[in-house]
Amino acid sequence: MRHITLRLTDQQLELVTASLGADEAPDAPALVRLALRETADGVIRRAHPRTTGQPWQWWDGIDAADETTILQQTVLEAGTGKAFEVRAGQVLRVEQVTGDQCVDLNVFNLHDYREFMHVGRTRTLHGTNPSAGSFLWSAPPRERALMYLQTDTAGINDTLFPRCSANMYESIHGFAEHTNCADIQAEAQREYGLTPDDVHDSFNLFMATRVVDGMPEILRQSTAPGDHVELLALVDVLAVPNVCGNDIMGTSNFSLNPVRVSVQTATRQEIAAVPPLRSYATQRTPADFRQSEIRTERRLAKDPDYQPAFARTPVRLVDLPVELDETDVLRLKALHDRERYADEGDALRDVLLSWWVASHG
Repeated sequence: MRHITLRLTDQQLELVTASLGADEAPDAPALVRLALRETADGVIRRAHPRTTGQPWQWWDGIDAADETTILQQTVLEAGTGKAFEVRAGQVLRVEQVTGDQCVDLNVFNLHDYREFMHVGRTRTLHGTNPSAGSFLWSAPPRERALMYLQTDTAGINDTLFPRCSANMYESIHGFAEHTNCADIQAEAQREYGLTPDDVHDSFNLFMATRVVDGMPEILRQSTAPGDHVELLALVDVLAVPNVCGNDIMGTSNFSLNPVRVSVQTATRQEIAAVPPLRSYATQRTPADFRQSEIRTERRLAKDPDYQPAFARTPVRLVDLPVELDETDVLRLKALHDRERYADEGDALRDVLLSWWVASHG
C-alpha cells in the first residue's frame, strides 16, 4: 500500500463532504480512489445533480393568452437605435427588413439600471454564438437571467466583439465622424437618463463570427427579409437595439439597412417553454454588501477607516491521507503530470477535483 496525503482547502473539502452526503462513496479516501479509477478508465459517471436554490417562478402574476398581441412596433432606420420597455412576459422581436443587417443590443433592469446584461457571463454559459434556448444573464453580484432567446431563425449571434466606436473609426481609418454603435446606444439610452458611461458590451444579433488561431474574426453574413430573433423578458427590462453603424467591414456586408422592432405579449405556450430557473442567496445587490451606497462622486479617494474583510480568509488547508493499492499507484503514475506537479499528493488532488467537476458539472 502507498500512503499519499492530499492538501485541500476547506472549501475543496466541502465538495468531498457533499459527495459523501450523496452516498457516492463510504468515506473521503474511497471517494479519491473512485475519482482515480474512473479518470484512469476514461469513464466518468455523472453524479446525481445537487439541487440548490429555490424555483424561480418569474411568471407569477403574468396573465398570458393563447395569441400574441403586438404592443409596439417601429422600424429603426440606419444609424439609429431606440430604447424599449419590455415587461416580464413580453417579447422583444428584432426582424430583418432587407436582410444582412447586424444589430447591437443592450439590456438593463428597468427598475435598477445597475443590473445589466453581462456578455461575458452569457458567453461562458452559452458559447460565443448563442442561439435559441440561451439566456441573457446579468453581471455579478446580481447574476440573474434577464431574457430568454426563444426564437432565432438565422442563428448568427455574437458575444466576442465589442461595440464599434467613434475612436475605432478614427484610429484605424481616419474618419473624424462615422456612425458607430457606442454613440448610437448612448443617444438612444439618453431618453431614459443614461449616459455614455452606462453603455455596456453589446449582444450582437445577426453577426457571423468565428475564432481563428485565438483571434475573433468577422464573417460575411446571409440573413433574409423576415429573419428574426425573439427575446422573452423574465424581468422588466429596458432593451436597446440599434442598427450597427459599421459599413466599412463585412459585419453587415458593407451596408446599413433598417430593421423592424416590435414588443409583443408572450403566449402561454411560450412562457411554459422557458426552461426552469432557480433563485439563489448569492444573487445579491449592493444592499447585501458592506459598501451598499452607490457612488455619485466620480473622483476616487481612499477610505481612511477601511479594514479588509474578505470572506473565508485566511484560507485553511486540510490534510486528507489516502491509501492506494498497487493498481491505484499505477493509475496515478499514468496520470501524474510531472511537469506541473512534483508531489504525488498534488497530482492526486488534481485528479480528484478534475473528476469532481466533470462528474458534477
